[in-house]
Amino acid sequence: MTTATSQAELPLAGIRVIDVATVIAAPYCATILGEFGADVLKVEHPMGGDVCRKFGTPTHRGDTLAWLGEARNKKSVTIDLHRPDGVELFKQLIEKADVLCENFRTGTLEKWGLGWEVLQRINPGLIMLRVTGYGQTGPYRDRPGFARIAHAVGGI
Repeated sequence: MTTATSQAELPLAGIRVIDVATVIAAPYCATILGEFGADVLKVEHPMGGDVCRKFGTPTHRGDTLAWLGEARNKKSVTIDLHRPDGVELFKQLIEKADVLCENFRTGTLEKWGLGWEVLQRINPGLIMLRVTGYGQTGPYRDRPGFARIAHAVGGI
């Protein structure tokens, strides 16, 4: 984006994205949507926020470069999705969202009462991006998946 380009001129201007993901893959997707003009709201846990805040050496302001890269183009809010009032607040955000980015282990949102069936009833037009190491179905769906695990499984 050049300085002459306004946010309103970008292709995703007016699109509302909720980023409830952590650890690079799905949060990076939300960051890119923000690069194209989407209004991205990063939802973080109240006990320390996204773990990427602590990746690497802090700058003089206390932020790490990993966090500054991931958090760009985003506003942040803390919501405790383990609490009923946090779940209700999250549902209110979903009502006005266009996209949800998440990368919890399969079944986590469902356990909190925030699975696809629930969210789709709240907002039938919602697009839900789910990034997992092994997908939502299949024998490995409950396993964590990060780059190093993928390298090991792939024999790299």
